[in-house]
Amino acid sequence: MDLAALESQLRTLQGDAASRITACTDLTALDELGSSLLGKRGAITDVLRGIGELPPADRPKIGATANEVRAAIESLLTARRSVVAVEELALRITAETIDPTAPAPRPRSGSLHPIPETIRAIAEIMSSFGFSIVETREVEDDVVNFQLLNIPEDHPSRDLWDTLYLREPGRLLRTHTSPGQIHVMRTTPPPIRVILPGRCFRYEAVDASHGFEFHQVEGLLVDTTTTLSDLKGILSELARGLFGAATETRFRPGYYPFTEPSVAVDVRWAGSKEGWMTILGAGMVHPTVLANGGIDPETHQGFAFGLGVERIAMLRHGIPDLRAFLENDTRFLRSMR
Repeated sequence: MDLAALESQLRTLQGDAASRITACTDLTALDELGSSLLGKRGAITDVLRGIGELPPADRPKIGATANEVRAAIESLLTARRSVVAVEELALRITAETIDPTAPAPRPRSGSLHPIPETIRAIAEIMSSFGFSIVETREVEDDVVNFQLLNIPEDHPSRDLWDTLYLREPGRLLRTHTSPGQIHVMRTTPPPIRVILPGRCFRYEAVDASHGFEFHQVEGLLVDTTTTLSDLKGILSELARGLFGAATETRFRPGYYPFTEPSVAVDVRWAGSKEGWMTILGAGMVHPTVLANGGIDPETHQGFAFGLGVERIAMLRHGIPDLRAFLENDTRFLRSMR
């Protein structure tokens, strides 16, 4: 290998590169071509591997020629990139032209989560009986959450609630929506017809039918002539509105400290658990609770009920596991459409 042969290879490479660069019409391909010519393992490097066979006096000469060829190729690449970039931009502008008169893409439809959907269904049914919606606080104190509802500190029924207490003495996350009765009675003169939906909290082990966070809807009616038959009639209609016009209901004696007499309300179920199923508890407001709410139990009486929203939603939609409500799984939400 001599000086003339290496110079001839470099000049031939320069001419071939010029033709290939001029024919290239894609920026990505142009970058790849540049690497194949000028990279560490490119064509110029391959030619220069023969430099070791030259006399020492000729090596600077071939190095100068190689630099000249490299500079020429780099100049050609830069110029061609500018031309190809303009051509690609023109093609994109033509291809991506927006027609403002074209119909817009159809938006994806959403749906309500089963919890607010069930609360809305309950509210619509109860509104037909003149009930309005009131939301009350989630952080309560022991007095309102328990004591004013006829559940004193030493009452054994406290064992029914696994309470989450806050660091501030006497403060807690409400264990049920019933404290809302006290707030409403103290701020609203009778007659009262309200439902109080909201979240409740208990120290529970989470499984398919229990959660530390859940929702209830409390109902309260207070007037001068309210009777247990009014309670029975309204709750029977509520059950039929939620589960169908043919739904049968059953009222059994129950116990709650804040109502007297108290009842458990069942519906006859024809699903996977055929038979009678309890859906809520209710009763006539205890005279002590009326008095604690600032209402004279000698002139007024009322009824109250409370139902678990998750339980109703599970029955209405055939959901087997309560945990699905809080998992934020879009597949579950899409199935509710």
